Amino acid sequence: MSISELQDLLQQRNHWKKAGYTVVFTNGCFDLLHPGHIDYLQKARHLGDVLIVGLNDDDSIRRLKGEQRPVNILADRQQMLLALKSVDAVISFSEDTPLNLIRALQPDILVKGGDYQVDNIVGADDVRKNGGKVITIPFLEGYSSSQLIHRIRQLH
Repeated sequence: MSISELQDLLQQRNHWKKAGYTVVFTNGCFDLLHPGHIDYLQKARHLGDVLIVGLNDDDSIRRLKGEQRPVNILADRQQMLLALKSVDAVISFSEDTPLNLIRALQPDILVKGGDYQVDNIVGADDVRKNGGKVITIPFLEGYSSSQLIHRIRQLH
């Protein structure tokens, strides 16, 4: 599937639901795509039949991570994520959290990285109220966009 508008994605979500597919949702900035991201997204996808990625837009990343970010603009980040076999749909959001997306999409499984406590994950209560699961996936050691940016700066 391509980069989605919410209405289109909701229609597709209804189709997946009728077909009995398990829909997994995760979100993030995915600024400098690295092996840790790929491992995480593959593991998230294996939890269900469809993986939707909520992607912070450029303005929300600047608010969350500072004026020097993102390194890659939204369109580039979307294209990279959609090139991965594990990702079925990408939808951007402008808020600081994906709560509105989670409430609209009602995923069967909500996934975040292992640095989160399940009870503190945005949207966890909503997913559980709808009978879904909230799962954390440990990060692949040694990978982070921030560390990668720091390393690049040291080399130049």
